[in-house]
Amino acid sequence: MNALDWLVLLGTMLGIAAYGTWKSRRTEQPDAYLRGNQGTRWFTIGVSVAATQASAITFLSIPGQGFESGLGFVQNYFGLPLALILVCAVFLPVYRRLGVYTAYEYLGRRFDGKTRLLGAMLFLLQRGLASGVTIYAPAIILSTVLGWPIDATIIGTGLLVVAYTVAGGSVAVSLTQKGQMAVILGGMVAAFVLLWQRLPDDGLAVAGALGRLEAVDFSLDPDRRYTFWSGLLGGFFLSLSYFGTDQSQVQRYIGGAGLREGRLGLVFNALLKIPMQFLILLLGTMMFVFYHFEPAPVFFNRAEWERHAAGPAGARFRELEERHAALHAQRQAAARAWLAARETGDAGVETPAKQALRAAQAGVETVRREAKAALVAADPRAKTKDSDYVFMHFILGQLPPGLVGLLVAVMFAAALGSKAGELNALGTTTAVDFWRHLRPRVGADEAGDVRMAKVFTAGWGLFAIGFALFARFSENLIEAINILGSLFYGVVLGLFLVAFFSRRVGGTAVFWGAIAAQVLVVVLYQTLSISYLWYNLIGCGACCGLSVALQACLPRAREGAR
Repeated sequence: MNALDWLVLLGTMLGIAAYGTWKSRRTEQPDAYLRGNQGTRWFTIGVSVAATQASAITFLSIPGQGFESGLGFVQNYFGLPLALILVCAVFLPVYRRLGVYTAYEYLGRRFDGKTRLLGAMLFLLQRGLASGVTIYAPAIILSTVLGWPIDATIIGTGLLVVAYTVAGGSVAVSLTQKGQMAVILGGMVAAFVLLWQRLPDDGLAVAGALGRLEAVDFSLDPDRRYTFWSGLLGGFFLSLSYFGTDQSQVQRYIGGAGLREGRLGLVFNALLKIPMQFLILLLGTMMFVFYHFEPAPVFFNRAEWERHAAGPAGARFRELEERHAALHAQRQAAARAWLAARETGDAGVETPAKQALRAAQAGVETVRREAKAALVAADPRAKTKDSDYVFMHFILGQLPPGLVGLLVAVMFAAALGSKAGELNALGTTTAVDFWRHLRPRVGADEAGDVRMAKVFTAGWGLFAIGFALFARFSENLIEAINILGSLFYGVVLGLFLVAFFSRRVGGTAVFWGAIAAQVLVVVLYQTLSISYLWYNLIGCGACCGLSVALQACLPRAREGAR
């Protein structure tokens, strides 16, 4: 990056953080600090909800997902609009009517203290670990691509977001997220337009010929990771739990000017999410086409590749690069030949040309697999998942000065926006659902609640930084986040569905039903190979079913319905 890129990057990031800190500098009342400005309008709520969910992983990993496997990942979100409708109809009105600070307060009022703490603990466990992933994701990729020290990148970005989140609470999060989303959308649109202009005429047809434009798969095979049914059903339960029970999302919409504002903010996301994810995946698919016609590396994590290529196995790495270059040239020629044959409209000419293109693509994929195997042979700890590096490779190699800084700022803006929402929710949940239970014993006041919320927010920030410094993830990062969520979200959602719809079930039954369901999910994840999306449905169903069954077994004198 040159001086202009650095100016754009630092000016954007520091400017947004400074603005949020300054505007929220007098936020000391518990209601405003923990729940946000009660005058917040629907657009700010909608943007804040979107920014909390759209971390840097979204803009680094999803283009790589599109590059690697096409548009099929979009099925992950097919259940989201239906889930948000249910949140608007059931969850949000209850939260607003009760005036809760956290979703888990409702569990305490409906059941008992231990069930409230269980829901809060499951959230803190899942979201606390996920917060480490969200700070690790952009840091590991940006440090690798830009040559920055990984530890310094993690610590620097982490401390920046901790500073303004602690200073301004929920108000600062909402204020900064609007600026961050503006940077994100502007940068992604610019990248999309420039990439589109660089593609040959009818270039996306190449992606179609190679199966990258198949967005919907109606297969009933439960082992297939992304299908219409897993996205509609598993994605529905994942989204319902995330938006309805995850405090990082609940906190974004319970503090608006009214019920209508919260509902409009959620509907905004219901309409935005699938098109946005589709376009990001399409961006990755376009890069897949782009690198058919432009030079492409055999492995996109160049720092990892070059580190081993300079070692004892260097001859093997050079041989793989030469083979890849030759096969890439063959694929380029095959792609141009197929596009020309397609123009003739003659199936007799087009069919063999398409077969040649597919054979050339298979050859490139074979040598890429051999390259990854060579990395593992040289170092068993080597990271062989390079799809998360494709977009950054494109940004640094193809975009003009200034725009490079803007796109790197996009990654940091997404990281800070999502991270701020998570830390704010973690601090609030710890202060409200745990600290306030001790207040009668220690005599804490409302000002003390705000002070403790700041302490807990800073503590979770330091935990996330520490976790990111020592964590290592081999999965595609967007999948790592979704897998982690799927292991916990279903059970948490089950707690809330029992609370809303099974009035005969009491606290003891749902508490032990949830624990048993969580154990079941973890055991099944360790023993089965089904798509992780199904664990949302399994966890929710097990929690509900076991709670009802346990309630039927408990003596009414010991466990009455509440």
